[in-house]
Amino acid sequence: MLPRTITEAARRFGDRAALRSPSGASISYSDLDRVSDEVAAGLAARSLGEGDVLLLSLPSGPEYAVAYLAAAKVGAVTAGANPRLRARERGLVAATVDPTLVLATEALAGGLPDDLTVELVTPTEDPDRMLAALRVTGRGVPDLAEDPARPVCICFTSGSTGDPRGAWFSNRQLAAIAEMDTGGAWGSGGQLVAGTAFPHVGVMTKLPWQLASGATIHVMDRWDAGQLLGLLERHRLPAVNGVAAQIALLLRHPDFDDHDLTSIRAIVVGGGPSPPALVHEARRRFNAPYSIRYSSTESGGIGLGTSLEADDEEALHTVGRPRAGVEAEVRGGDGRPVELGEVGEMWLRTPSAMSGYWGDPAGSATALVDGWLRTGDLALVDRAGCHRLAGRASEMFIRGGYNVYPLEVEAVLGTHPGIDQVAVVPRPDDVLGEVGVAVVVPSDPDRPPTLDQLVTHGRNDLSSYKLPAAVRIVDSLPLNAGDKLDRRELAAHEVARQVDG
Repeated sequence: MLPRTITEAARRFGDRAALRSPSGASISYSDLDRVSDEVAAGLAARSLGEGDVLLLSLPSGPEYAVAYLAAAKVGAVTAGANPRLRARERGLVAATVDPTLVLATEALAGGLPDDLTVELVTPTEDPDRMLAALRVTGRGVPDLAEDPARPVCICFTSGSTGDPRGAWFSNRQLAAIAEMDTGGAWGSGGQLVAGTAFPHVGVMTKLPWQLASGATIHVMDRWDAGQLLGLLERHRLPAVNGVAAQIALLLRHPDFDDHDLTSIRAIVVGGGPSPPALVHEARRRFNAPYSIRYSSTESGGIGLGTSLEADDEEALHTVGRPRAGVEAEVRGGDGRPVELGEVGEMWLRTPSAMSGYWGDPAGSATALVDGWLRTGDLALVDRAGCHRLAGRASEMFIRGGYNVYPLEVEAVLGTHPGIDQVAVVPRPDDVLGEVGVAVVVPSDPDRPPTLDQLVTHGRNDLSSYKLPAAVRIVDSLPLNAGDKLDRRELAAHEVARQVDG
């Protein structure tokens, strides 16, 4: 799908900028097709072909896009290592996909096994010098037969509760995502901002329709609130996209109120639920509706969402309803749907869902059952038909024999006026086994909420065993490479505190 898309996009959009860097340098649609053709010829000369894996350990930028397109043109599969991964994590990614070839910058080569073939890349903004060592001119690109089942990309989960796994997607899923996101239309144009790193599912699986739209994609090697505010204002973008942590950083940027953001008509936020206080503040200060999108790497970045016309109950406390073409069910441990209002596991059926975990048939069989994707997320359906998340099954802890779902507790505590952000994690306890600790970023650092205040605030909506037994005040919550809350780091801190006495 990708080769046909970029060739047609180059014919339609020619010299229009396809990707633009923060410096203002750009690569046109014509150059993107031409350079990726030459790199594809170079990959073929290195015997890279159908079924082989190309691992990219590169910054988010034009080289990444060129290499991804080139690999698709020879039928190879592209896997991306998030630039924010540590050396150990990068090594795990490489071991998972066993790549035929790795393209990496010197700064992002640490941790790669010594037995891999690695070619070092020096980033440049000049299309004529881009990936120069790989390019071969005067040689045609292989003529690939159309194959909906051919693997195209591997997107790694962010690893918030364990080591990352690679979800792989074929031409079939990429075509389905393009249809679900845009209806398969060509040429809407406009300006887009790549709010996540290029290895993220939000870029890898959505690049086909973004290219088909003829949009100019603004690239940020590393997300920056000030830079994004400037892009929103300069290009009069109609929507701001991101994850909850990024929206919070935008609102707290010291120059936020100096920017003209009157073009914004919607705030669309994925990567997990948003705290009610954040939704309320963002709607007020952007003067725009806020839509929470629930999805996952495994679902291809498509799932549920709150309506832009939602009332406060839906907008602040739920992740909405399934998007068109998506089915959702909340099921119990026996695999059957639970009663209305009962907590169970969220199952999704969507044509965008992954084909499986790369190199992990057992994990694939567990996650994909009879055409349904088991998300591992706990949820319930309310009387309005909206879904409310209760956390990850793996995040649940047991206090005195009772199950506690951190996300449920966070949703209640997060409405306290003294809280900016909150995460609830378990701490070992000699009597109860585990107790909850509320890790809080206060709205006013000089007047953080006390444990008594939080318990009083939550008592009407939460059973006593769900209420926190301790509070820890922090300046910020840790995020993983996918800009999601790093619960593993928070929980490890609590275990260490307990051990240290």
